[in-house]
Formats: sequence, structure tokens, C-alpha cells
Amino acid sequence: MTPLVSLWLPILLSAVGVFLASSVLHMFTGWHKSDYLKVPNEDRVMDTIRGLGIPPGDYMMPRPTTRAEMGSPAFQEKFKRGPVMVFTVMPPGPMSMRNNLINWFLYAVVVGIFAGYIAGRALPPASPYLAVFRFVGATAFIGYSLALWQMSIWYRRAWITTIKATVDGLIYALLTAGVFGWLWPH
Repeated sequence: MTPLVSLWLPILLSAVGVFLASSVLHMFTGWHKSDYLKVPNEDRVMDTIRGLGIPPGDYMMPRPTTRAEMGSPAFQEKFKRGPVMVFTVMPPGPMSMRNNLINWFLYAVVVGIFAGYIAGRALPPASPYLAVFRFVGATAFIGYSLALWQMSIWYRRAWITTIKATVDGLIYALLTAGVFGWLWPH
């Protein structure tokens, strides 16, 4: 076994690498430009929704309050008429990415901790690069990608968006695995 505390450097450096790679993917390429469609009549829709005073949160519409209501003809008609939506309302105010970026970096650290923990339980110090790469890469890929598929399965997020995010996760996992393989304790 390799103690988790001895993996602090690869955990932090892989998080920095993932943070930088994701910044390049999102800011300097058009890779994610088509992930979200623009709503027709955006100003009118925004004015209407703003007037409803919906607080920030995640919503589904229409949404039954009971299982019995879900099967009722009235609810079925609402669902058929549409629109059917799953949406997130964010708080208004100045656009700032600061908290998102801090949380993204911390998430990358957490993925690195779990990847290091699993590899560290399975591998001793001085393990071969490829063995470390495999354990860390598979774990990091799970952390960065697999849960995203649920959004397409259950909430009909466009599969192309999920596939692109999965490719991103693969890049992040390979980067994480490479850093761990390089800096694994000897």
C-alpha cells in the first residue's frame, strides 16, 4: 500500500493540470459552443419568467405532486400539451465565474484524492508507471464522466453534449493518470 499523504503532490498537480486543460477546452476552442441552444424570443421569455418570481433552484414542469396524479388524465394532457422542461434557475446579478472555478478546482482535488486512495490501496511505492496509470486513470474517468450519462438517460440532455463531456473527462483522467504515474513515490 502507498499512504495517501505521500500522494499530495500528484493530487494537487493533477488538479492544476485538469483545471488548465478544462480552461483551454472551454475558453479557447469551440468544442462546447453548441452545448446549449438559444431560446427563441429570449427577451420575452426572460421577462415572463422574471415576472413569476421563481426562486433559484432545479425544477421540472409539469411535475406531479403524487404518483396517482402522474397517472391522471389531466396530468397526462398537461404533459402531452407541453412544454415539458427540466431547468435550473440561477440567482440574478453580476456574472462571476469565481465560485464556479474555485469549486471546479476543489472537485478536481477530490477526484485526485479518490484516484490516489484507490491506487494507493492496490499498489506499493515504486510501482511501475503503467500500473499506476491504469488504476488512477480508470478511477479518475469514473469521477469525471460516468455520472454525466444519467442526465441524458433520465432528463434528455442532448447525447452529443454528454459525449463531449465524456471526452473531456477522458482527457482529464489521462492527464491525472499521467501526473500520478510520473510522481508516484519510489
